[in-house]
This record gives sequence, structure tokens and C-alpha cells, in this order.
Amino acid sequence: MELRGTSAIVTGAASGLGEATAHALAARGARVVVADLNDTRGPEVASAVGGVYAHCDVTSTDQVIAALEQARGLAPLWSVVNCAGIGWATRTIGKDGEYASAHDLDLYRKVIEINLVGTFNVCRLGATAMSHNDPDPDGQRGAIVNTASVAAEDGQIGQVAYSSSKGGIVGLTLPLARDLAVVGVRVNCILPGLIDTPIYGSGPQSEEFKAHLGQGVLFPKRLGHATEYASLALELLTNSYMNAESIRLDAGIRMQPK
Repeated sequence: MELRGTSAIVTGAASGLGEATAHALAARGARVVVADLNDTRGPEVASAVGGVYAHCDVTSTDQVIAALEQARGLAPLWSVVNCAGIGWATRTIGKDGEYASAHDLDLYRKVIEINLVGTFNVCRLGATAMSHNDPDPDGQRGAIVNTASVAAEDGQIGQVAYSSSKGGIVGLTLPLARDLAVVGVRVNCILPGLIDTPIYGSGPQSEEFKAHLGQGVLFPKRLGHATEYASLALELLTNSYMNAESIRLDAGIRMQPK
């Protein structure tokens, strides 16, 4: 699939995996909509990649449609990459055995709403926009890359909400690809492992912590780079024979219970 002369929307693009992907797409000639809630970093990233910023809550239908229309105003929309999401860690029950100490149900719903429902919201609306494209010789009209996590398969203690949301993203990959085959839109999913993003902070203590985490990786013994995620995302977008796949990007790590 050709990226030059097309537009792309990347959610969660103000930092980390999304930011790296926005840069990679721009380098291949795509006009990128940086969709995020960070009204400080988002415009900076958009300026750096020659794209535009869209303030976008992925759970809001109106805001997602507005971001998609911004992309279509730049060039035909052929790429959607979903990187927006949140993480949370808390155990299912408390130590005191009280009902009130059990996992907060509203928090569980929030993680599912943003990570899973938000991803699907962007997919359903993005694919609708892509369905208007003129097809290429394969009958293709676009491609979607979603972001899950190795936690979808190796969820650790305290990750019930996060793992549920990411497992749902893996689970929707095949049926979504089957649904969208009729209009020529492919869907693939990446399950990142330990990737070095701003979530780990900065400074000597942060670097020491990341080095410790890296020792648990099979090989190479380090955290992944956001650019390595972006490289795989671009391959899944441009390789027209990649469809309905969920691929771990984790250097062979298998997460332990804690």
C-alpha cells in the first residue's frame, strides 16, 4: 500500500509510540493528523511532522469524526494507527476482605472504555471514511493498526483491567478484518512488550529501573525503542498481504506474575 500522497491519523500521537509512528508516516510521504488530548505537545508534534493537530478523545464520536475529516481534508485517508490508551494497576480484592476494598468498578469501566471501546470507535469511523476511497489494484482502500500489549496474553498481578482491555483489542482483530474485507480495509494488531516511552520518566533512577527491566527480556536485553514499534506499524500498513494478524513485539519476553 502506497503512503505518499495519502493522509493518516494516529491517536495518542503526542508522545511515545504514537509520536514515533507519526514521524515514520511523515517520512514516507503521508500527511499526519496527530490526535491526542495533550494540547501542548500535540501541536508541537504536528508541526514537527508537517501535519495537523486534532484535540481528540477517542471515546467521543464527534471528536473522532472531526479528526477524520481533518485528515480527509489533507489527502485521502488510507492509514489509521491507534496508540491512545491508559494503564492502571490494582488488585481485584483488598487485604481486609471488605467489599469496599474490591477493585473499583468505575475504574475498570474507564480503562475498558478508553482502551477497548475507544479503539473500536476509531476503527468503525475510520473504516467508514476509508470506504469512500478509490480502490487500488488489489481492491484495497486502507489499513488499520491497533495497539494491544503482551499483557493481553501475559497479564500480571494487578493488571486485570488493563489486560482485559488489551485482550479485547486482540480479540476484535480477526472479526474486524473479516467485517472490513468487503470494502478492502485491512486490520492488524501489535502487542508491544517493554518499550521505552515517557511512562518510565527520566533521570538516573529511571535509567537504572529501565536497565533492571531489560534484564528480564530474552534478547536483546533492553527495552524496545518507540521507533521499532513505528517500523512494524509501517510494515503492517504498507505490506498489502498482512491482514488479521496480532504480532508480539517483545524481544521474546514472557511476563511473570509480578
